[in-house]
Amino acid sequence: MAAFAPFAWRLRTSTLTNQDHTLIVGVLNVTPDSFSDGGAFGETGRLDTEAAIAHGIELHRQGADLVDVGGESTRPGSVGVNVAEELARVEPVVAGLAAAGVPVSVDTSKPPVASAAILAGAEVVNDVTGLRQPEMARVCAEGGVGVIVMHMLGEPRTMQAEPRYDDAVAEVDASLRKWAAAVEGLGVARESICVDPGIGFGKTVAHNIDLINGLDRLASGAYPVLVGTSRKGFLGAILEAAGHPATPEERDPATGATVALAIARGAFAVRVHDVAAALQSARTADAIVRTGPF
Repeated sequence: MAAFAPFAWRLRTSTLTNQDHTLIVGVLNVTPDSFSDGGAFGETGRLDTEAAIAHGIELHRQGADLVDVGGESTRPGSVGVNVAEELARVEPVVAGLAAAGVPVSVDTSKPPVASAAILAGAEVVNDVTGLRQPEMARVCAEGGVGVIVMHMLGEPRTMQAEPRYDDAVAEVDASLRKWAAAVEGLGVARESICVDPGIGFGKTVAHNIDLINGLDRLASGAYPVLVGTSRKGFLGAILEAAGHPATPEERDPATGATVALAIARGAFAVRVHDVAAALQSARTADAIVRTGPF
């Protein structure tokens, strides 16, 4: 079990800290083809936008410290969308949530989308490509937002094509440190950077398990660590092997197990679809891992 380490993560207009509890990031996909909840809010248009905003507000009410809005699927094998389409999906949702007082992050790898989302009120840019585009780092530095630097091997279309590591934990850790340092060099403040090992992004089931078991190594560095395991394929593989197959929407109890394990190994934040369920797992783990309320 990793020793509890407090972090303060500086966003555009506020700071989030894990001093009192592990942070929960709620997932809000506004895509027609997400692996887990695609189509729920995926078509552009007034009614779908309103439904997405209402869902984001509900996630915040349930306990999400941040709501992560994504307009492009990053599931294995997915094909990207153009800037205009992604903007049409995310910009009004980000604006609506920000206007309602909900802290928002935008899940995008496109600098123009990030720039527009920041203007619409986003506090954080969550880039699955690790902000490896210098233009993305510059947009974030100018906007003063928090950033999530995520590790991915390859790109969504190809990332699961025989991913290989000699030591997944060591290699992911080294890459994240290198990429975060590069982002700092382009003007993003160290206090604004959070890193994410990218569970399921260019990793086998064994790699994902190794990363969760070795999370304390990543959490011992200079940056807070966000972990996103929610409903992912490796959970499905584990459950299938145990004789209990489950669709993505049925994997929230399995997600809860990984939430607790991630917190025990030093996670600063967890990213989940079912905030209410994850909140119980997180608060229970918090009470055990750190000085509890009793």
